[in-house]
Amino acid sequence: MISEINSGARPAGIANEQEVPAAVQQMFDQIAPRYDLLNHLLSAGLDRSMWRRAAQTFRETLAAPSTVVLDLCCGTGDMTLALNVLRPRTPNDQPILAVDFSPEMLTRAAQKFSGHNIKLLQADALHLPLADSSVDLITCAYGFRNLASYEEGLAELHRVLRPGGRIGILECNQPGGLTGALYSLYFHHVLPLIGGLISGNSSAYRYLPASVARFPRPPRMLELIRNTGFIAAAWDRYAFGAAGLFHAQKPPAA
Repeated sequence: MISEINSGARPAGIANEQEVPAAVQQMFDQIAPRYDLLNHLLSAGLDRSMWRRAAQTFRETLAAPSTVVLDLCCGTGDMTLALNVLRPRTPNDQPILAVDFSPEMLTRAAQKFSGHNIKLLQADALHLPLADSSVDLITCAYGFRNLASYEEGLAELHRVLRPGGRIGILECNQPGGLTGALYSLYFHHVLPLIGGLISGNSSAYRYLPASVARFPRPPRMLELIRNTGFIAAAWDRYAFGAAGLFHAQKPPAA
């Protein structure tokens, strides 16, 4: 299976890991103007319910005012806002850190974040400008598969997470059976056509199904998470297996 042997994203025409960040950044900058519209349209509105469901998984962690929350690959900020709904409203609550590599995505996120206790940060997910053991919760919605190295991405999450902290990676998946066959037909043929027509960037929406094909299936991804040093790793199935939430914990301090 392709996804089992590849270790990171590779947009078309990119030969090595070093070229991936610039290519991914350029692609998302280009599609940013139509990104929200296409997300809602191509998912038939299911994206909103999956962001909310993922956020609810961490309700107890989010409820503590002192919790430091990082939303990685935040895009235009919809997952960040789903987390923010569950945050307390006290004078001393910590802002959510919303991190993305694309300045165009962050520009649009900033418009949504007006009036909310959210701090924007442009950074590379593999080289976060954060101290070791400084974050309590890290989420990443539909962005982790775009990293140049999945293993390095998980290692970076482990580095900045405090002992006992949690991660939540919401990602697409290729389901099996008849559902998988129908999904594949839509995902590989209909979605790139619509996405290309509306965004004006057909290559970006051909990359989308290709990036899902490269991404590890749940058993392999859970193995990578455990190998990084996380415990209690699990995958919650969403939308008949077309997406799901990987979640795990960094071991508490001895």
